[in-house]
Amino acid sequence: MGCMVSQLAAKFAFFPPSPPTYQINKRDDGKVTVVSSSSSLSRPIPLTDDNSLDVLLIDTKRGNKIVAFYLRNPYARLTLLYSHGNAADLGQLYDLFVQLKVNLRVNLMGYDYSGYGASTGEPSESNTYSDIEAVYECLETEYGVSQEELILYGQSVGSGPTLHLAAKLPRLRGVVLHSAILSGLRVLCHVRCTLCFDIYKNINKIKKVKCPVLVIHGTEDDVVNWLHGNGLWKMAKEPYEPLWIKGGGHCNLELYPDYLRHLCKFIHEMENMTTEIRLKKIRQSLNLQSRSTACTSCPVKRCCNIKLRLKCPRLSCSGLLKCPKCWRPSCIRCCWLPKCRLCSRPSCLKCSRPSCCPKCSRPSCSMKCFCWQCCMGKQ
Repeated sequence: MGCMVSQLAAKFAFFPPSPPTYQINKRDDGKVTVVSSSSSLSRPIPLTDDNSLDVLLIDTKRGNKIVAFYLRNPYARLTLLYSHGNAADLGQLYDLFVQLKVNLRVNLMGYDYSGYGASTGEPSESNTYSDIEAVYECLETEYGVSQEELILYGQSVGSGPTLHLAAKLPRLRGVVLHSAILSGLRVLCHVRCTLCFDIYKNINKIKKVKCPVLVIHGTEDDVVNWLHGNGLWKMAKEPYEPLWIKGGGHCNLELYPDYLRHLCKFIHEMENMTTEIRLKKIRQSLNLQSRSTACTSCPVKRCCNIKLRLKCPRLSCSGLLKCPKCWRPSCIRCCWLPKCRLCSRPSCLKCSRPSCCPKCSRPSCSMKCFCWQCCMGKQ
């Protein structure tokens, strides 16, 4: 049942332009060229003598051939892998790619999903995942692009494959989410839980991304509500300063000056983020994770590594024995138990009564506890 619903959801989720806005041709020397097939485009794509553009046909593991544009910038230090939105193909996005390549000073790889443009196959969630994996493998093998030099960019539906790949690459330089979705079903209706037949469960995958995440969303988006972008930004492990474009819709954010300005700022900071800084941040995150299970300020070593489910006799306690300095679950050596006010001797560990003390003559523990050390004041 879930599989049938997923297939039905895919039919409503993908709207490739029909007919495609471009066509590809193979020359005698084996090189692939592309020409526009729509008169509505501002100019033909690309120029035949444009050496900065490579048109690629990439095989995916699901047996499809997808078309990709690689635009190189001689001054680039980073590469942008762009996953476009729903009702668009590479022919419509070529002018935007050129603008981003020049203004952001990056190499840019854009691709059409299976069933989009001149790519073969049918559009589906699983196909888009294999598509972006094949493109990333091509960047690695053909152009020598490593994770540390790569920024993933996902627009609308493209946020699905973008976060799918980002969750698998721990050393990415950055991620940009443009009008992104929490999940496919959450675009249609407000649900609080993730159902098995939902598609593009970005709400779960964003938590696995270990690099800076920039979220761009329009406040007047009537296709994907602004709350989607805000939710992803709040759940990111390393959120970057978001860009909420006032009055922006779903398909016009590139027309606002703040869009390019904020994106340039993000790219510039990612360029200056050296390997040393990235390693420092990774170490800091690892230290924060270790502190969640251990206390460094406690005088007793390893005290917080031992989490005993003992109940504390104090009514103000939450129920677990805690370290008096860090208030984390602790071992019986440094836990907060009632102590003698004069000599500060700990109470009996079995009955929690104050111990016998020659200084204050406090009473011994009850008969139900036969701890001679407690009653003799030798704890």
